[in-house]
Amino acid sequence: MSKTKKGIILIFILFQASALFSQQMPFNPISYRILSPFLLNPAIAGSKDFFSTDLIAGFNGRSYSQIFSGNARIALKGPEYAEAEAVKSFTDFGAGFSAFNDFNAIDSTNTAGASLAFSYHIPLNRSGLMFLSAGVSVKGLYHYYHGDYDLDIPPREFYFPNVDFGLYLYAPSFYAGVSATNFLAPPKDTSSFNVYLVPVSRQYNLIAGYKFVLSRSLNLILEPSLIIHTDDSLSFNIRESLEPVLKLYAGSFCIGTYFNDYSKISFFFQYRYPRFYVGAYFALPKDSPYFKSSPTTEIALGINLSRNHSGYIKSVHW
Repeated sequence: MSKTKKGIILIFILFQASALFSQQMPFNPISYRILSPFLLNPAIAGSKDFFSTDLIAGFNGRSYSQIFSGNARIALKGPEYAEAEAVKSFTDFGAGFSAFNDFNAIDSTNTAGASLAFSYHIPLNRSGLMFLSAGVSVKGLYHYYHGDYDLDIPPREFYFPNVDFGLYLYAPSFYAGVSATNFLAPPKDTSSFNVYLVPVSRQYNLIAGYKFVLSRSLNLILEPSLIIHTDDSLSFNIRESLEPVLKLYAGSFCIGTYFNDYSKISFFFQYRYPRFYVGAYFALPKDSPYFKSSPTTEIALGINLSRNHSGYIKSVHW
């Protein structure tokens, strides 16, 4: 291979790595940030009073991704009485789990992983409605780059651990949290002439929101929220770092929009039942016809495995 061709290949690889490096992992499906936010901040695990399991599947052209997750506050079984069901009391500990798979056809990469999250919740008032929690998540990750045989770039395969940390303050009407995800540096392959960096970096995230009661009789609640993230460079670009979310609750129904990508129009909805829920997320390109740029479609299903189904009825628990 000539030196010129090797130089072109090196520039191509480094450009690709720099363009992809500042990413979250998992990155897709997009809607997990609003449907399963404990994946973005492990301190959120167990902040609800029910055991929720969620499955989200996303599709964008030939790319696809899935996440299966669940989290709950750990409960202890209380004393039993004759002809009465034992009452469970919640501890100060929460836990969560997740498994994900993401295939990106554009970058020829496949990423998968699993995580376990643990959290500790400190009550800040006697009524037990306001808490400050701290959490940590441990992850095992797999990344596979299919290579480019036209440019003599061989496939690459990586296995590596990572951890997330978070703090979360929450009450029935508001919440705010900060987290650091993918805290450990990812591996890189510098063998021979080919250099490849796993496209993930440490991310710093802030999530905050407030619920405004519009009508108690109609059970209408408006919840604006904001997700802010950056990486070790601490650079801040409004279009890349600032992600507003707006939700409108009407009883068991929720509809909203999420500005994850300002070049797309996005909206989502959920309908929650006492035992399970269904939801969907769509992102449509604004600047190109649909036949040139595939829309993003994500479907969500959730099941409440705990006996307490109140979390799917009371709006304050959404």
